[in-house]
Amino acid sequence: MKQLIDCAMKREPCDLVIQNARILNVFTGETEEGEIAVRDGIIVGIGEGYSARELYDGAGMIFLPGLIDAHIHVESTMLTPEEFARLAVPHGTSGIVADPHELVNVCGIAGAEYLMEAFARLSPSPLDVYMQLPSCVPATPFETSGASLDAAETRLQLARDAFFGLGEMMNYVGVIAGEKEVLGKLKAAKSRSKIVDGHAPGVTGDALNAYLCGSIATDHESLSEGEIREKIARGMYVQIRCGSSANNIASAAACMTAENFPRFLVCSDDKHAHDLITAGHLDDALRRLVAAGVPPYYAVRAATLNVAECYHLQGRGAIAPGYHADLVAVEDVTSFRVQAVFKGGRLVAERGKALFSANEAYLPDAVRGTVHVKEVTAEDFRLSLEGNRARAMYVLPHELVTEEVIVPVQKSDGDIVLHGTSLDKLAVVERHFASGNIGLALVEGYGLKGGAIGISVAHDSHNLVILGDDNAAMARVVALLKEAGGGMALVDGEGEEVFPLDVAGLMSSLPADEVAARIEHISKRAYRMGVKTCYDSFMTLAFLSLPVIPHLKLTDRGLFDVDKFTFTTTEIKADE
Repeated sequence: MKQLIDCAMKREPCDLVIQNARILNVFTGETEEGEIAVRDGIIVGIGEGYSARELYDGAGMIFLPGLIDAHIHVESTMLTPEEFARLAVPHGTSGIVADPHELVNVCGIAGAEYLMEAFARLSPSPLDVYMQLPSCVPATPFETSGASLDAAETRLQLARDAFFGLGEMMNYVGVIAGEKEVLGKLKAAKSRSKIVDGHAPGVTGDALNAYLCGSIATDHESLSEGEIREKIARGMYVQIRCGSSANNIASAAACMTAENFPRFLVCSDDKHAHDLITAGHLDDALRRLVAAGVPPYYAVRAATLNVAECYHLQGRGAIAPGYHADLVAVEDVTSFRVQAVFKGGRLVAERGKALFSANEAYLPDAVRGTVHVKEVTAEDFRLSLEGNRARAMYVLPHELVTEEVIVPVQKSDGDIVLHGTSLDKLAVVERHFASGNIGLALVEGYGLKGGAIGISVAHDSHNLVILGDDNAAMARVVALLKEAGGGMALVDGEGEEVFPLDVAGLMSSLPADEVAARIEHISKRAYRMGVKTCYDSFMTLAFLSLPVIPHLKLTDRGLFDVDKFTFTTTEIKADE
């Protein structure tokens, strides 16, 4: 402390002085010119006349605090932690609140420990990783996951310093109902003063009041502007999601005011490799917010100080004396083109290039060879109904929400006729214990014809999700995914293609550029099969098995009505 004070008073030289800087003050919204002085990774002063061992010319760029992602599943990038950091840090990311519930649903706690170790091996460390313990493994009791964390295990794990807080509580129905096991997890976090993230789509009124009595701080699943305003009025932080599968930039921007903007946080949730490469990370969200009419100051706060205050990250989120020297230099606060990134006063990225190393990827046995599927045949995908009407899922364009629609169906040889219709079959095949569980349903309007596609990323239990109009092709896709150890697979009239996801069936060990190229190639092939462009051909499938987002979803155990929180049937009963 004395050294910092001596440097601040110019009695001792600093380690680094950034000259010719324009500094966005996130406390006042003003921009000031001057030098930023750093000692031992801490900002000691803003002003002029500092001496230092190293000088850096800010060249009139605007300096922002390091950007912090308030909620991300790193594994949803389909990249290893090393490759994610190599892409995200040059876009200004200096910290992430990471919820590894995809990996933990597949591999148990070993999945979270894999992420921790992989990030820890980066040198010099380019970003802070605040690891949340997943709260919902599995997300519901209505599906088969690779692991299970009950309240007792949650208490044990939260006692570790490794876990910063409790990840998104998706079982909002269980919270509102006061289920003992769910409340046990919340109590475990509260007893250790660890923050709890939320997940509560459509939860308002008395139900919201009840949910918040569980000491849940944040939410990223609001379905309307009214819901956003109500959640803020009830004391929540609302996370502005700018992800690949969903974003609520427009609705959040419409709600931000001079009175409430400190309650908004920026997060990506799920951001794919291609989007990280082409659009960026949190800088992409800032551009979009400003384009939507949000004042730049409000937008920057949502990715810096607001996040730090919400998560009690002392010394983060601002450029001020005593704060960590996590700095991002941008050309302006409209384009947010990042030119330089400092972490703890060290230059870790410049002009889009990462300046840290990870050596080779860390890939322990715990995250390899995780796909265990009982052999399937075309017969396993027959869908036999007695009547001539069926319940089908309709996926809202550009959304994760599905609607229930009632459709007429024709039958032949004990199966649904799909040729000449707008229907496809959807299957969820259990892949952790080779149990043979297969959930079957119908999807209306997805567009695919002439084969099948499938993926081993299926939120949140990550069984195999297969869509097709040909039973034999669907069975072959399952076989391809099993042989590859997980991934994305396709069978059409021209042949077959598979892109392996060899890390837990969720991520690829390949370099980011190759991952993005391979995903783009197989996705384009799926679009040629007729998949509508309002859907992400493969990744939309990954959310059709998530029974905590309305309204109709499919698990390996059957068709699930999220609103009633119980199983339903494809068959329409006579009295319906």
